[in-house]
Amino acid sequence: MQRGCHARKRILITGGAGFIGSHLCERLLGEGHDILCADNFYTGTRDNILHLLDHPHFELLRHDVTFPLFVEVDEIYNLACPASPIHYQNDPVQTTKTSVHGAINMLGLAKRLRAKILQASTSEVYGDPEMHPQQEPYWGHVNPIGPRACYDEGKRCAETLFFDYYRQHKLRIKVARIFNTYGPRMHPDDGRVVSNFIMQALQGQPITLYGDGLQTRSFCYIDDQVDALIRLMNSPDQFTGPVNLGNPTEFTILELAQHVLRLVGSDAELVFKPLPQDDPRQRCPDITLAKAALDWQPTVTLDAGLRQTIAYFRSQLTAA
Repeated sequence: MQRGCHARKRILITGGAGFIGSHLCERLLGEGHDILCADNFYTGTRDNILHLLDHPHFELLRHDVTFPLFVEVDEIYNLACPASPIHYQNDPVQTTKTSVHGAINMLGLAKRLRAKILQASTSEVYGDPEMHPQQEPYWGHVNPIGPRACYDEGKRCAETLFFDYYRQHKLRIKVARIFNTYGPRMHPDDGRVVSNFIMQALQGQPITLYGDGLQTRSFCYIDDQVDALIRLMNSPDQFTGPVNLGNPTEFTILELAQHVLRLVGSDAELVFKPLPQDDPRQRCPDITLAKAALDWQPTVTLDAGLRQTIAYFRSQLTAA
């Protein structure tokens, strides 16, 4: 049920044509808000938002957040940044600029408008963690000069900027540390483990695992993640985060491969390759804070989410 016009907000979503961003646009439109989607289409695609283009309360703007943006909005979700290693390592300098300059530009906009702003940070700020599961007070274990640093340190610097604007300018901020999220509209070639396994299984290719496959991840379905982000934005101003948003149920990469093969109905062989540099051995969120502050926890099981994601990639392959 849509809200009345009196409650309609003007909401800017940077990276709005990306995987998470497009779902967030869709959900907030459904709640009756005016959505301005800004994206430079480096990793986002028009296909993700084609079904929204004719909506009377949706507007698309091709824009790179490393340049200032002058618009009038009430809230800002800053999601702009390539999030998969293949994409963010392709142009690491630009990745760092997107995180740092993008944060500066969006914070400047929020400061001018006195708008509330949410930063999509990442579990990568914890690096290859020595604490397990990861809790928000943990400062992380990050290699500042490694091949993943453009993303890890870029996001860490963005968090620094958000909290400095909060302290110095009394800006209303929200910082979400997003853990592995998956679902329809993931980029098929983004190099992330869920999309990799599904595409390989559907195409009858060997399943590629890095290392021994015993490293762990936790997988949060897109619907749960979007719900968490909106709850965070709507939480009381005094709650800034950072807050972990992810699914605390932990799986080894080998277990994920077995789930995908079973659901696809494939008997593809498993191929093991060397683990990439600085790849985390364990990744699992402690969501105690999210449960308490946002009354949120994931509800979609891995099998249920994978079924939806597999159906999406199957339809994409059929259409191609």
